[in-house]
Amino acid sequence: QVQLVESGGDSVQAGGSLTLSCVGAVYSVSGNCMGWLLQVSGKDREGVAHTYTRYGWLYYDDSVKGRFTISQDDAKNTVYLQMNTLKTEDTAKYYCASAGLWEGGRCTRFLNWGQGTQVTVSS
Repeated sequence: QVQLVESGGDSVQAGGSLTLSCVGAVYSVSGNCMGWLLQVSGKDREGVAHTYTRYGWLYYDDSVKGRFTISQDDAKNTVYLQMNTLKTEDTAKYYCASAGLWEGGRCTRFLNWGQGTQVTVSS
């Protein structure tokens, strides 16, 4: 049963922008540690941006600081990832997930995952 559903992935040119959305189809995002992670073929998933709105905590990977913004709208049960000034190295499949803990300045022990949405950035 799909609990988190991502959308918004697309093919864009470098320098462009995208907004990814993650809706809790069954799962409530409110009060949970929520994250966006990316995966490049053949590699492990890596954290991009996390948010724990209950405490106002945020995490961004150094590679996206100043370019990406994570936000959450509990009324819509949705987590967003605003992606600006996209680079070719941002090309990946992006996943939304909920975590059980916040440790070391980020969400950890991700428990529930979406199916991902593909972002392709061309030069």
